[in-house]
Amino acid sequence: MKNYLKKYIKYVEDNKKSIDINDLKIKIYFFQHERLIHLIITLFYALLLLFFLVLISLSYIFIIPAFILMIFVICYIIHYFFLENGVQYLYILYDEIKVHSIKGATKKK
Repeated sequence: MKNYLKKYIKYVEDNKKSIDINDLKIKIYFFQHERLIHLIITLFYALLLLFFLVLISLSYIFIIPAFILMIFVICYIIHYFFLENGVQYLYILYDEIKVHSIKGATKKK
């Protein structure tokens, strides 16, 4: 997903004048959905990590799964951070394209 988002952002940046704004809105919607799914997964892993941190008080054997979950949570936070910033950058590109298309439409009249 990370590479796909990078490639799509590059494509939009290179083709601002010719890109269909409706296609861009659809892609933004797909990326928003992906972002939501990753947020839910990140929250689930964080809650599971908290559960195992509480279980450590009962037995130290739970340190191992808590450590593994902590690695997963860190990786998901990094990935979610990239998705969040990528989608927000697509919002900026969308606004630029919309303004450019409005200016182009008024010049034609």
